[in-house]
Amino acid sequence: MEFFWPMAVSATAVLLTLIYTSYLDIRDRRVPFVHWMPMLAIGACCTSLLLWHMTADASLVLGYLALVVAFLYADYLDNRGRKDSLYLAGYYHRKNIGPFLSIVLILPALSWFVLMPGFSPQMVAWYALYAGIFSYVSYMEYTGRFDDPAPGKKTGCRDTMADLIGRWYFILIVMVVTIISVLMLVAPGGWGTAAIMLLFLSVFCGVFYTFGRMHLFGGADAWALTFIAFAVPVFPFVPLYGTPPLGFLAFSVLVNALLLNLVAPLAIFVVNLARGNRAPLMYLFFGFPVKGDAIQDAWGFVMEDFSEKNGVVSRKFIGFTDAIRRMYAGEGRIYTKDLREHPEEFR
Repeated sequence: MEFFWPMAVSATAVLLTLIYTSYLDIRDRRVPFVHWMPMLAIGACCTSLLLWHMTADASLVLGYLALVVAFLYADYLDNRGRKDSLYLAGYYHRKNIGPFLSIVLILPALSWFVLMPGFSPQMVAWYALYAGIFSYVSYMEYTGRFDDPAPGKKTGCRDTMADLIGRWYFILIVMVVTIISVLMLVAPGGWGTAAIMLLFLSVFCGVFYTFGRMHLFGGADAWALTFIAFAVPVFPFVPLYGTPPLGFLAFSVLVNALLLNLVAPLAIFVVNLARGNRAPLMYLFFGFPVKGDAIQDAWGFVMEDFSEKNGVVSRKFIGFTDAIRRMYAGEGRIYTKDLREHPEEFR
């Protein structure tokens, strides 16, 4: 049985990290970003070592690292100036934007041009687009275009455009890296079949980063899948039933997680039926009714809106489209943990 020891080391780091972050998610409903960094550092080193052992191609290794750095820089732009992130206030310092941008632009230039045996005008055009997007978004961030408007200040079309660019620019970055991977796959003297791995990484991680950025996916879940993909892109050893057609570990993790998550809604539905709980059918699969005086002792998030008018309290379930709209707008959910720790904010 073929065994890739760098991936075994990386997989061990991933397993230990997931155990600890799962505990944090259950306890605090939040996972500070810093807890993903050791896993990513170990995984990036092990994956780079594996790529070098398999291909001895420095261009491919730097191409992989350039992709990892691009995702980290996108996170930096989203959180630049943030001071409440555990142990990362210095990392998110505003003055770091210049040095970080330089690294983001230098790595792909080395990978796509300096270390490549051939020269392609197409690569120049795609790199210009890549560098132009990151540079312009960095300029917008530096000049405060993405900052929240001051209290009482009206938002205009300029702010709307900034919001659209901030939410969607990274899709263009992912598209550029995907196209570069395809070019490296077919070009003489390119990366060969190893480019398929970077192709899968860019698409898979790009989708989940975008979902997380638009609040359509939990932040911890999005980063977990993204960093698992970066840290263990291939199986550490050949599975007993053979390698799946894609051979991409993170995709198998996602499919297995989705299958396991189908069990929880079914179990909740059965319990609701057994207890005689009544609600619209969809909600019977996702939650339980909780008495108002006991909601702070429950675990989860609130699925209803409450309002008071003329001394009468009314309630309604949050609809699917309304929930999507709220997540996209960043309004988020009301967790029972927040009700328990900060009740004054909801009075």
